[in-house]
Amino acid sequence: MIPHLLTVMALWAILAVSLNLVVGLTGLFNLGHAAFFGIGAYASALLAQAGLPYPVCLAAAVALPALAGIGVGLPTLRLRGDYLAMATLGFGEISRAVFRNWVGLTRGPMGLPGIPRPELLGLRIDSPAKWVATAFVGLALAWLVAELVTRAPLGRMLRAIREDELAVQALGKNPEPYKLLALALGAGLAGFGGSLYAHYVAFVDPTPFALPTTIFLFLLIVLGGLGHHGGSILAAFVLLALRESLRFTGLPPSIAAPLQQLVFSILLVTLVIYRPWGLLPEPRLRSLRDRAARA
Repeated sequence: MIPHLLTVMALWAILAVSLNLVVGLTGLFNLGHAAFFGIGAYASALLAQAGLPYPVCLAAAVALPALAGIGVGLPTLRLRGDYLAMATLGFGEISRAVFRNWVGLTRGPMGLPGIPRPELLGLRIDSPAKWVATAFVGLALAWLVAELVTRAPLGRMLRAIREDELAVQALGKNPEPYKLLALALGAGLAGFGGSLYAHYVAFVDPTPFALPTTIFLFLLIVLGGLGHHGGSILAAFVLLALRESLRFTGLPPSIAAPLQQLVFSILLVTLVIYRPWGLLPEPRLRSLRDRAARA
């Protein structure tokens, strides 16, 4: 049970880091992130069932969502705030409808069973211990990519766009290519997590790739600290540990499920009151908070 929990925590943390690149670092209110997760999962699963080696499946699971992110961004990134949120929400719902209704490709609600276990460098990942190691290596790679982007000049530009896009334009910079790149990077990392998820559970259906998944990811990045990738990872581990620990209380599902929502609500309200910047706030926000406290 513990290896499974650790693997699931790492997979959710990868998805949280991918969304934090888009929302926390760049300020793009993307409500369709679960669709990129689903595109990566289905792409990897379908190619694996067609007999292609896992590195090819993984590359497709990263590239296709990244291209989809660019395709979504081209007509929508001129929108801001609520309008961008509604546009990306529409993309997410369209993607979920495709997953559910393109029965000839995705088998619709019946899902894709029997997804082969991945094999990398001659090592077949087919045991809980191997999956824990693989998930944590994947999380480390996702965190490294996010940190490299954040610390690079690109990251400074993305933060500038988040803080004041008009000021960026006034300095002669076009923010559109940078926003497209951020959306593509976040979508590619979500597809990376989708590939690991599909091969871990060996079954894919449209259920996980809907709006509730995106909402839960928003909860993770807000509680962890917008713009801080380590905070997203910490929030994923803390919240999932709290949620899964309720399974061991012996309570019936009719009580355990509402209790989970109650625990999340209490935790959210507590953090909003006592940690408004999140568990690990972005360094800039931490310094602002400290100056405000001294004042």
